[in-house]
Amino acid sequence: MKKLVLFVLTMMAAFTLTACVADTTATATTTTTATTTTVTTSGAAAYVQGVTDTTITVGNTAAVSGYFASVGIPFNDAIKAVFKQVNDAGGIDGRTINFITYDDQFNAELGVTDTETLVEDDEVFALVGHFGTPTVGATLGYIQEKGVPMVYAATGINSLYFAETVGNPIMAVQPIYLTDGRIMTARVFKEALFGATNDALLDSTAKVGVLYTNDDVGNSIKAGVEIEMASLGIESSRILYIPVTADTAVSAVSILKSVNVGAVILAMNQAPFAYTLNAMYDQSLEVPVFTSYVNADVTAVDHLKYSESRAIYTNAWVDLYSDKGQADVVEFIACMDQADLPEATRNAYKGNSFAIAGYIAATVFVEGLKRVAANGEDLTWASYIAAMEEAPISIPMGGTVDFTGGKRWGIASMSLLKYGFTTIVGDNPATTDVVETSYASETFTKVREIETILEIEAK
Repeated sequence: MKKLVLFVLTMMAAFTLTACVADTTATATTTTTATTTTVTTSGAAAYVQGVTDTTITVGNTAAVSGYFASVGIPFNDAIKAVFKQVNDAGGIDGRTINFITYDDQFNAELGVTDTETLVEDDEVFALVGHFGTPTVGATLGYIQEKGVPMVYAATGINSLYFAETVGNPIMAVQPIYLTDGRIMTARVFKEALFGATNDALLDSTAKVGVLYTNDDVGNSIKAGVEIEMASLGIESSRILYIPVTADTAVSAVSILKSVNVGAVILAMNQAPFAYTLNAMYDQSLEVPVFTSYVNADVTAVDHLKYSESRAIYTNAWVDLYSDKGQADVVEFIACMDQADLPEATRNAYKGNSFAIAGYIAATVFVEGLKRVAANGEDLTWASYIAAMEEAPISIPMGGTVDFTGGKRWGIASMSLLKYGFTTIVGDNPATTDVVETSYASETFTKVREIETILEIEAK
């Protein structure tokens, strides 16, 4: 029998929007509570830079060389495509958008220098698509001090989370890991996903294991788990937290098996997710797995080591299959079609999750410009941030992000996906040794609609 070939439908890859966070596991940070820092900025209320009668200059620093270039290049190209579309249509209130970007190579030191250059030398109006954990984490204090608007951070670290801080220039869009952890925990304890037919609640006495990496990603998700456990009133004795590395994953899984956990939360990104799944297989730990939206990536799952009794569930914040999602996909494709890129690149980006992330970043930023223009106000930092806080903003192919009342929580509603296989009719383009009439394809399929934490808790 021919081995099942790893094959991912390009639009399904876009649907999961898996790795646009561009994270690293190099930095060890412990985060246990949500950030509620009071925002202070040195900019005057009516301050503005980067705006003329005919132009608005914005920028970012992103990795377009090195390991993360495969993320940064499509991300930035999609931002440029959105701005070109806006400019071709006459701009916003008579102003076209000028985009400046620097290559920080996913290096915090370069990211800090580049960010300072953008704000102080290039005098950008805003940072759009601030990229990656190292640079974002190293520059948030500087951005708040200067008061320059930052729209969409391509990471989910908890330092992006603020409570009600009206006027805060930090405006994260994609889900923050704290929220990610809260939602996956609410799903574990409130969703009927267990039992032989996947329609029962978790047993009321079952323990849950949390395996986490001791870095920004793992600790941020773990903080969300802890907060949601308290919110649900779940006894702390029912949950076991164990840090893992590639060297300790097997022993950590063995501990969870010995206490007979009923579910496992994997608080980590793609590489640790893959080796921890393999450790669960090696130790025959057959319980459902819940993990972050960044891991909705079939390439991280060894299909030969998968079983239904070890179901894999991930969060997701983009939905291509709702009526709204389908309409948004059409608009996204139209935007890519007019980009200043080779045709092959444009076509490839139509199914690229990082291009979708850049498209969302630029689209959300432009919404604020449109609101200021509709209000008939002068474009300043203060008027822009106030416009973003007027009402929730619809996310292309997703739900909403709500900055009203100073909320800085990122997207706080997600759907639930489940790993599995689907049958594709036709010949598998990934094989050449035989012609098929149909073949099995790995996929993550939606099993719950986009919901808020409160909606899940109310079940």
